[in-house]
Amino acid sequence: MTRFRSTRVVVDGEVRPATVRVEAGLVVAIGDGAADHDFGDLLLMPGLVDTHVHVNEPGRTHWEGFATATAAAVAGGCTTIVDMPLNSVPPTVTVQALEEKREAAKAGLGCDVAFWGGFVGPLDQLGPLTEAGVCGFKSFLVDSGVAEFPPVSPDELGAAMAIMARLAVPALVHAEDPDQLRPLGMSPGSYRGYLESRPVTSELEAIRQVAGLAETTGAQAHILHVSSGEAAEAIGRGPGNLSGETCPHYLTFSAEEIPDGATLFKCTPPIREAEHREALWHGLESGWVSMVVSDHSPAPVDLKNVDTGDFTTAWGGISSLQLRLLATWTGASERGHGPLELTEWLSAAPARLAGLGDRKGAIAIGMDGDLVAWDQDRPTDVAGSALRHRHPATPYEGMRLRGRVSATVLGGHIVFPGNGAMERRGRMLARR
Repeated sequence: MTRFRSTRVVVDGEVRPATVRVEAGLVVAIGDGAADHDFGDLLLMPGLVDTHVHVNEPGRTHWEGFATATAAAVAGGCTTIVDMPLNSVPPTVTVQALEEKREAAKAGLGCDVAFWGGFVGPLDQLGPLTEAGVCGFKSFLVDSGVAEFPPVSPDELGAAMAIMARLAVPALVHAEDPDQLRPLGMSPGSYRGYLESRPVTSELEAIRQVAGLAETTGAQAHILHVSSGEAAEAIGRGPGNLSGETCPHYLTFSAEEIPDGATLFKCTPPIREAEHREALWHGLESGWVSMVVSDHSPAPVDLKNVDTGDFTTAWGGISSLQLRLLATWTGASERGHGPLELTEWLSAAPARLAGLGDRKGAIAIGMDGDLVAWDQDRPTDVAGSALRHRHPATPYEGMRLRGRVSATVLGGHIVFPGNGAMERRGRMLARR
């Protein structure tokens, strides 16, 4: 039994003094009294849950692996991640591939890990993968960037969603309409050209299609990495079984600030103008977008074309798993949001999406004893070389973010920073 105390604990929809007692990995009591670990006035929140992480192992472990990704997660206050079905080789589209991924993850997990399955066409693996414990299924309506994970048509997605409705698992969709995409143009180093090649209309048309499928099939549909205000509003106007997420980079950066050739900022959909950044904050406030996840999609620096600045062939992905809490809090605090909203966006809502809400996302009796203690006001100066991701290149380089993680607790054990080296106590989870 271990007791954790702070004068500022997020519990029962408020922030108040409390001592949290954890026994056998679970919260067994919340009250007053002395503690084994007293965090003083640091904010004590439930451990973060990040449902959009590309670990890439096996097959592309030189991009990222379970050891480095989960180390970055706990250093950023995250106690649970859900791994995306690509860009590993093989992708997680069969039970055999899932078992290969679980085998690769055995080397040592810093945090708990669950898995998404992928749907790329055949329907016969949806049932077996769900039975094997995946949290749901991801699909692309456009080219994914890797040949082994092809896109599906709206008709194929609809057939799959009808099955997912019966299985009671969500469909996660990279929602861009390929017919709306445009050639990059004459200057491969122009960020404006890249932005115009993936217009807002592409998001809107794809969301319209997915909303119709959600209404027809009854399946829960979740739109990934929403980048525009219009897309957020379209989700809000959609059926009740349609939800969406955004990411720290869409809430932090704006197209006006990105210089030509700055390929570290490339992601899909792209980072849009400041008006969209503010509209996404409004989307979170309105509940149109329900969560903020990292979309941690790392790659070696040479694949980002940092030397050439060519957006045409640069890998589209941003490494931000360790910075999700601080980047989101920096923008949220400037706009008057507090710890309760942060807990919902970063912990509770992602846990519910992944079917883990019965054990993750809140400090409550019977839930996993996962906590993060952090200083909301102490600044963190970002240096890529100090991050625990496999590759140091980050568009956040040199930024001063608000907040600093002091301790991450997994199942009642301080795994970061603890006394000495980070402890690896992570488990592999299945949707229940």
